[in-house]
Amino acid sequence: MNLLVLIFGIVLLPKAYTLKCYDCQPGPSGTCTETTAECPLQCGAMRMTTYAGGSKVSDVTMKSCVPAQQCFDLSVNFGTARNIISNKCCTTDLCNKQADEPSKPSPNGKKCYYCNGQLCTATLNCEGNEEYCISTSVMAGDEKTTVKGCASKLVCSDTAAAQMMGAVGADIKCCQGDFCNGPNIPRKASNSKTPDKTGNATSISAGLLLLLTALVTLVVFS
Repeated sequence: MNLLVLIFGIVLLPKAYTLKCYDCQPGPSGTCTETTAECPLQCGAMRMTTYAGGSKVSDVTMKSCVPAQQCFDLSVNFGTARNIISNKCCTTDLCNKQADEPSKPSPNGKKCYYCNGQLCTATLNCEGNEEYCISTSVMAGDEKTTVKGCASKLVCSDTAAAQMMGAVGADIKCCQGDFCNGPNIPRKASNSKTPDKTGNATSISAGLLLLLTALVTLVVFS
């Protein structure tokens, strides 16, 4: 009897822990050919939506196998452009068909500066899980340009700061407290800034890195 149980366990256990998930990795155009993949833990659908001037300018969905640490929702708002990432993680076959568009978040009471024109004097009401003020310096041609706004904690992790620095030379500083991302320095800054060690190191996906890079570029050259 024990031998029979062991045989059934060997045959059935791998299937019990394998899921069939949709797989869709968008290319530069934002589109992809949907296929399926065998996943060991869970399926995921990540929706990345960018707004500028109150209008949606980008809406991309990525589907794949995902580890637990990639089940997050976050946003980063630079005033003139806002990006929201929402994730759906699930554990049944082909459950990641779609990721719902995120609902409009409500103001959370936090206030930060953002850059409007050449000065960073405009004020911004943070929304949803944007618990931090952020200040990011990025090279735009031969000049270092500053963008500011509100961000979720994950954007301010050591890992995110290091990857943004390596990808586009962006320095990230995050803080908590209303208008803590001052003083109101001009948008074009000549001094380099060192990223703060804010938050615990958190896994951040390549898709998130590309999206944040696109968002910074949109703000700088808008």
